Amino acid sequence: MSEGGFSLKDQLFNADTLGQLAAEYAAGLPGFPAEAFLDRVLKGLAERTLLDRIDWIADCLEPHLAPDFPTMADQLEAAMPPPLDPTRSDNDFGQFIHAVPGVLAVRHGMSVAHLPRALDLLEAATRRFSMEFYIRPFLNAFPDPVMSRLHCWTGHENYHVRRLVSEGTRPALPWAKRIEVDPMGMLPLLDALHADPARYVTRSVANHLNDLAKIDAGRVVEMLRGWHGEGRQARAELDWMTRHALRTLVKQGHPDAMATLGYDPHAEVEVASFGVEPVAPRIGSAATLSATLTAPRETPVLVDYVVWFRRPGGRESAKVHKLKIATLRAGRPLTLQKVHRFKGDATTYSLVPGPHRVALQVNGVIRAETVIDLRPE
Repeated sequence: MSEGGFSLKDQLFNADTLGQLAAEYAAGLPGFPAEAFLDRVLKGLAERTLLDRIDWIADCLEPHLAPDFPTMADQLEAAMPPPLDPTRSDNDFGQFIHAVPGVLAVRHGMSVAHLPRALDLLEAATRRFSMEFYIRPFLNAFPDPVMSRLHCWTGHENYHVRRLVSEGTRPALPWAKRIEVDPMGMLPLLDALHADPARYVTRSVANHLNDLAKIDAGRVVEMLRGWHGEGRQARAELDWMTRHALRTLVKQGHPDAMATLGYDPHAEVEVASFGVEPVAPRIGSAATLSATLTAPRETPVLVDYVVWFRRPGGRESAKVHKLKIATLRAGRPLTLQKVHRFKGDATTYSLVPGPHRVALQVNGVIRAETVIDLRPE
């Protein structure tokens, strides 16, 4: 994973970070050969991906641990660094080098007999680095007892453990193993966590709801509306969570999501003008989108613009871009402008020359449309 010479995997796993890890193992495991361990790990890094490097570190550590899982778990806990700062409330993810206990818990603790000890190990480890990848195999294999433990963790004193409940059960967690249980079965966990005082937790709850909205938008909207009626979370925080949780539905123009956020899809809004200049921009250049809106009465508006990018073979792919959140005043025109750059070096998609539709979306409803002719660089 690199761009412009930057390598995330080398930033996370290198002589300094792995030297730190070796020192931690030496402090917690009597007789641990720190130098030999570090030398072996470093020699095997070069061709491995980021996640494969975590498995490799576990491979190198295993020979120095007891073969029986309970003793191994005790050793892993003895070698853990101090927990992450419990007084913080956000942006304290920890270091990837501390993911190793999760790997070994899955390798050696995946049995009914070892399940309680494995979950205890994950509970301790997630206070150093999120165990969101490693709780998922246990949830798939032992859904009932793991769900019971997750419910207990919603009231845990440490916010990293509470966040694990939400983040570890997300149906679309990036890079992670798929969860095989009913994703809507996680709603009671989110209900318990939504009033959490830590933004690290509430952001996870909102991201989880955004995942679920792609499965059942109605239930997500209903739950958010219910939370607003209960008042267990501070209004400003719940408003933020709601916007974050509904962001995909907003891009799709989902009417109930719009209404929940206070934007009426049926509002009387007139588009007095809408256009893009130049009408024939080159790939790699920029164009300016302009729009003027009016309304007969004070009207909150969420304004996006949509570009239908052409793909090889003639199909189209819509991408929604943010333009403005505002309140229209009765009889007072609101003029908006946005410079859009048609990147020729985008890493996620390639631009294709030819006609492209561009539309103005207000409160989730397409209100105006035009066409540009994208030219080659």
